[in-house]
Amino acid sequence: MYRRLSSIMFPILVVMLIGTGYWGYQEHQEKNSILIKAENQYQRAFHDLTFHVEKLHEQLGNTLAVNSTSNDYHRKGLVNVWRLTSQAQNEISQLPLSYLPFNEAEDFLSRISNFAYKTAVRDLTKHPLSDSEYQTLQALYQKSDEIAKDLLSMQEDVLHNNLRWMDVEIAIAADQSESGNIIVDGLRGVNEKIGAYPELDWGPSVNSIYEKRTIKLLSGEQVSSEQVRQKAAEFMKIDPSQVNVTENGKGTEYSSYSAVVFPDDPSRKVQMDFTQRGGGQLIWFMKFRDLGPAKVSLEQAKAAADKLLEEHGFTNMRAVSYDMYDDSGTFTYVSTQNGVLIYPDRLTVKVALDNGEAVGLQASDYVYEHRERELPSPILGKDEARQAINPAMDISKVQLALIDGDLGEEVLCYEFTGQINGALYRIYINAESGIEESIELMNEGDRKASAG
Repeated sequence: MYRRLSSIMFPILVVMLIGTGYWGYQEHQEKNSILIKAENQYQRAFHDLTFHVEKLHEQLGNTLAVNSTSNDYHRKGLVNVWRLTSQAQNEISQLPLSYLPFNEAEDFLSRISNFAYKTAVRDLTKHPLSDSEYQTLQALYQKSDEIAKDLLSMQEDVLHNNLRWMDVEIAIAADQSESGNIIVDGLRGVNEKIGAYPELDWGPSVNSIYEKRTIKLLSGEQVSSEQVRQKAAEFMKIDPSQVNVTENGKGTEYSSYSAVVFPDDPSRKVQMDFTQRGGGQLIWFMKFRDLGPAKVSLEQAKAAADKLLEEHGFTNMRAVSYDMYDDSGTFTYVSTQNGVLIYPDRLTVKVALDNGEAVGLQASDYVYEHRERELPSPILGKDEARQAINPAMDISKVQLALIDGDLGEEVLCYEFTGQINGALYRIYINAESGIEESIELMNEGDRKASAG
């Protein structure tokens, strides 16, 4: 009996063993194929990065070499600088540098990109490159040469020694100042060198991008955690004992408070964030509950969003856009001043579409940017500004709006809303110069939300 059983089981076990071995071999082959593909991608990104940084240095030199009155070539050169730095940034993002400090290099490329773009888009015939901007370009030309040479030296080592990028993550994980890995140590050296560069004058339009908004700008007293507890309780119309408050960023200028209501009940949990300075202003809140199928209309959802803002002191707000998801809708509002839409003062309200309840608010832009502005008077009339619009556009609405311009400053514009080629657009025409500042594609929800 045992002999008969073994005669049956032995072939089965042999087949299973062979199958297991083949499966393991296939898994090994697939794993190797994935690793080879990843290694090839890393190698390509690094060599492309080296090439584009070298070309960036060359393009900066070409831009500096021409006559100071060659505005057209300056624009062309700066556009190429912007393109090359954008490509270099993209290639850095493809490298396995998650745990390697390379932030100085990335920030440096980002600033070059924004400097080139914002300088190129302005009218260089009226505002040619300044002496300060020439000095910045000269400094960038010298620094990009150093970076390009360092990357070329690394490239030679990588090619000569057949170095693998797959070993980089292991070397980074060792968390040593000198890892012994040529790639890791080389990139750390580049990053440290860039971090030691003296601060350049990027100009106000670029600096404004990197300026961190600070709660110091808020006027009003500094509040305590107990005051925030009372504010949260009033917002929810509950007893303060049901609110837990914690401080964020204690001892820093960015300190704030988080208030959690019903923390032990996931179906009713609500979280709110308040500023510590400025009297404890609400900057964010969210109700965490499951949302059912959509049943309410856009008009009903907007009425709920309007009511939330009115009840909590967000006055003179106007809806400008609407985004609908499966079970919720989000309205974007901007403030108004003397009938002018103030786009930097924006906030969003999230509404559940199962019962029309407002379940979320994001008001950080409004809290940090809202103030009474000295609005300029438009130099151009509405009809003069309209001449910049395509005559084929069917315009349904015109109003004044203050927007953030490409150069970082606030710009008064005429906002033309209309239809062309079967699509809805908002087009912003500078109320002083008549140039097109921005164009925005709208959806039908945007049109309905902003009607009135």
